[in-house]
Amino acid sequence: MEEQKKAHVAAMESSNSYPKEMSISISNGQSDTAAPSSAGATGDEGRKWHACICGSNAFIFFSEVKGLFKQLSLLDRYLYVWIFVIMVISIVFGYYVKRVKKAFQVAEIASVSLPIAIGLWVMMYPVLCKVQYEILGQVLRQAGSMKTLSLSVVLNWIAGPAIMTGFAWATLPDLPEFRNGVILVGIARCIAMVLIWNDLAKGDEDYCAILVAVNSILQIILFTPVALFYLRVVSRGSGFHVSSWTVAKSVLLFLGVPLAAGIITRLILMNAFGRKWYTSKFLPFIGPWALIGLLYTIFVMFSIQAHQIVDNIGHVVRVAVPLLLYFGMVFFGSLALCRWLNVSYPLAVTQCFTAASNNFELAIAVAVGSFGIDSKEALAATIGPLIEVPVLLLFVYVVGFFQKKWPSS
Repeated sequence: MEEQKKAHVAAMESSNSYPKEMSISISNGQSDTAAPSSAGATGDEGRKWHACICGSNAFIFFSEVKGLFKQLSLLDRYLYVWIFVIMVISIVFGYYVKRVKKAFQVAEIASVSLPIAIGLWVMMYPVLCKVQYEILGQVLRQAGSMKTLSLSVVLNWIAGPAIMTGFAWATLPDLPEFRNGVILVGIARCIAMVLIWNDLAKGDEDYCAILVAVNSILQIILFTPVALFYLRVVSRGSGFHVSSWTVAKSVLLFLGVPLAAGIITRLILMNAFGRKWYTSKFLPFIGPWALIGLLYTIFVMFSIQAHQIVDNIGHVVRVAVPLLLYFGMVFFGSLALCRWLNVSYPLAVTQCFTAASNNFELAIAVAVGSFGIDSKEALAATIGPLIEVPVLLLFVYVVGFFQKKWPSS
């Protein structure tokens, strides 16, 4: 890539497209450009000089983007295509094929379809196998660990639910049932798909596991009182009821099962075959399962809700508005805050995706248990992942461009 840049600049310098007084040097992907030194430079020369600089910078930028794109595997590189295709196919399939919803909901676990639960386990298992559990204690003892955990708690349990409630009221004042469902999505902090987004964006895997564990514990303690506060006190609603056991059961099933499997797998295989074999052979083998599990989960989820989505397309579009505002504000607000606090890039990525992601499994389970499976609250909770999946996938690509420009902490 460096040779391409130098060749491009040499070609520019040999041409007459800009004054000879201008010099360009490329070093480590940065351009150091001097303006025309002649005091009598004309306006045309200045415009030519500016155009050449813009062209050179654009060449460097797109070269970096192309290089970043080529580093991804085929599955990762076109993940946005696979997700979009799966979403379309699943909605068409679920809408026109009879008894699809009944077939996928033939068995449930914690008010969530068993096929969806299986997809979540398959999706999370490879990521949790990567976590270095043996050094988590050392990571927690590092300087700045408490600041990282405190920042995560503030973003997830104070800022997140308040921002989602504010956007829900601002955009859905005349749709109280859908508004309640959106608020539930904002209160349910993510303990599953954040592992995927963090892995794709090259965040800190060990800290992500720690933050997920902290959120899991806090979810059992705080979800019910926070939900009651925003749905009954702030929104002055009624009909909401959920026990702490409902929340704990969701956490144990959708995080505890794959977490236990990941820990056991790591301990047994590393002791039996060694760390080198585990990291060079086993992890690359199971790595694609995470994205395959994600695509499978999306297919099942949207097939089940196809009629609800199509029959209420107007309300779906309206519910998407507060969700889009929330994901954008929380993610980029967290990113700006981490930059201001001089947080390292991997930790900043982990903080942003942890704060912006939501536990749609829990939100759907609580909405179904409190308001009914065909309720508008349950539909709004289902729309959550419909918006979250493509938006956070887009953020994975966007945040990658900040990596080289991120200051060292």
